[in-house]
Amino acid sequence: MKWALLAVALILGTITDLPLPKHSGALAVDFHVHAFPLSWSALAPWDIVLEARRQGLDAVAIAGHNHIWAGQTGRWFSRLIGGPTVISSEEVHPPRGHIIALGIERTVDWDQSSEAIIDDIHRQGGVAIAAHPVKSSWYRWPEAAVRKLDGSEVEQPITFLQADAAREMREFHERVGGAAIGSSDYHTLGPLGLTRTCVLARDNSTAAILEAVRAGRAEPGKCGVPKRPGLAAKCSAVAALLGLVLIVLRPGSRRYSRHSRS
Repeated sequence: MKWALLAVALILGTITDLPLPKHSGALAVDFHVHAFPLSWSALAPWDIVLEARRQGLDAVAIAGHNHIWAGQTGRWFSRLIGGPTVISSEEVHPPRGHIIALGIERTVDWDQSSEAIIDDIHRQGGVAIAAHPVKSSWYRWPEAAVRKLDGSEVEQPITFLQADAAREMREFHERVGGAAIGSSDYHTLGPLGLTRTCVLARDNSTAAILEAVRAGRAEPGKCGVPKRPGLAAKCSAVAALLGLVLIVLRPGSRRYSRHSRS
């Protein structure tokens, strides 16, 4: 019985885990995602690619903390399997005033002023986005640097949890202008693409997406968001749980015997 339940769970889970069909309209992009190792995440770059496809994302920026090799690895894998666009990126990570460098091919040094960081990003043809710019980071943002930004994050999981963070990030964006970005800042907790950006681009290439962000044709939204789990997915989860319970508490096991005698 227990093995039959697990088999049912495996079959139903596989069927319901197929990639989502392509949607029309704006591209669904998560511009701030971290991969294992070195960026406090549990998913490797290739796992990020697969999960991005499951979550209905057209593109994802894998942004290592002060490195770009994770994004480049994910890009290689995604091209190999025909997956979503992976934008080679870096989260330039000084103690405060983090910046997402989109579309770069060389690591940007974090140990310099925000203005110098942005200049380096732009010299590579990249796009500079202020990451989670809450008030505690504003001392890193003089007007000279703010004017050079291409946009800033206005929605993140932190904005759902902290009203002050949501207000401060919106206030910062009023200074910046440009593209309003929603991103998940994925570190394993919470789904990839939980908050995302809808981008009006001519196609799903990196060049077209960056062009659209520079032009401000981007805003947080629900584009490509997966539907809630259907009946088959729920049955799969229940069958798997029951099967595991029966295995752990099978008659004759030590754990089962201890509970039976107590």
